[in-house]
Amino acid sequence: MSTNETIAAIATASGVGSIAIIRLSGENSLIILKKLTNKEHVTLRYATLSKLYNSKSELLDEAICIYFKAPHSFTAEDVVELQCHGGVVVAELILKRVLELGARLAQPGEFSKRAFLNGRIDLSEAEAIAKLIESKSEDAVKILTRQMRGELKEYVYSTREEMLEVLAYCEVSIDYAEEDLPQSLIEQIEEKLNNIKTHLTTTLRVSQSRQGLMQGFKVSIVGKPNVGKSSLLNALLSFNRAIVSDIAGTTRDTIEESVKIGSHLIRLVDTAGIRQTQDSIEKIGIERSIEAIENSEIVIALFDGSRVQDDEDRIILDLIEKYKDEKSVITVTNKSDLKQEFEIENALKLSCKSSVEELVKKLKALMDSQNISDEIMLVSLRQIEAVEKCVEAINETFEPLKNQELEFVSFHINDAIKLLSSISRPYEYDEMLDKMFGSFCLGK
Repeated sequence: MSTNETIAAIATASGVGSIAIIRLSGENSLIILKKLTNKEHVTLRYATLSKLYNSKSELLDEAICIYFKAPHSFTAEDVVELQCHGGVVVAELILKRVLELGARLAQPGEFSKRAFLNGRIDLSEAEAIAKLIESKSEDAVKILTRQMRGELKEYVYSTREEMLEVLAYCEVSIDYAEEDLPQSLIEQIEEKLNNIKTHLTTTLRVSQSRQGLMQGFKVSIVGKPNVGKSSLLNALLSFNRAIVSDIAGTTRDTIEESVKIGSHLIRLVDTAGIRQTQDSIEKIGIERSIEAIENSEIVIALFDGSRVQDDEDRIILDLIEKYKDEKSVITVTNKSDLKQEFEIENALKLSCKSSVEELVKKLKALMDSQNISDEIMLVSLRQIEAVEKCVEAINETFEPLKNQELEFVSFHINDAIKLLSSISRPYEYDEMLDKMFGSFCLGK
């Protein structure tokens, strides 16, 4: 599905750098390259150092030029890549000249869109490319490069094939009831649907439990006022981000910062002290603190070991109990340099004023334990939502299946196939017909 328009854009980040890359895609890419370099001959897929000229034949830069002939390129169109010197001005001047020679400025994501439309990549691979650029951990990079090799595409394709086979069974039963059909057809369909549902549910569980690997782990620091939450945040960040004071309620809103621990980029959230209060502003901060806990993968519950346990501490302990099965909770008692009046079993003891190294080690170990498995992972909320709805559609098939209402079963299976296919590529009804006639040798 190639287009006549030739598009161009700077592919590298703006700003000063040693190299900038300008890319062109479209049928006039080679013509523009020849005019830009004043050359009649360009060697295919060969990096050539060439002078680039403006409309007045004035030298713009010397750049490495590479020409990829369709369909052997990322977009499956003629593609030219210009590797020029970096900087604020040079790449812009070259791009301006390329546009003067007939290209138009590419829209965001248009190169990947053309690669998809021309069949070079599917939606899962395109999404993996976008996510790879934004990746926040080494584990995320490993997962996404697997997707770029087509692992998720193959998973979707094989699962679709299984559902198409079930759909073909149903359609055959509806439209060719007089033909010889396999025995115990309803039982076979139910068994296949249950197997597909189990497979998809496992994928959902793995993907949802390991979203921190993809998006960066969110870690909230919670506790009553004046236990040292802001001091802990500052110590983990190695700079004074939050205001530290002996006045209770100093932090009235959540403060969020990012820091790298091991190979993981984490988002640290310092929350307002949780306690009973009549202050309307402080109440809002406490509500946001509880919301931060709900949205975090890891919770650091911080207590003051130098003070006797009170009702406010018990509020925090109740929160830990509430979320212990949903979140990874690290219990910490602060101010270990002072006389200890309050101890919690298995709590990590530290002093934010001296060292938080033991907590850093525990955080790293906890995140490293979320290791990559061989299971397929969904890497975006869009993909997760598609599979969730697909499973819901499969669940809708079981009741009509018991009543042998195969028209309704077929309807819901069609929905499930469309939802799953949205991860990779659109589903067409003709695929079911091919499966139906191919598997059952009907319509000869």
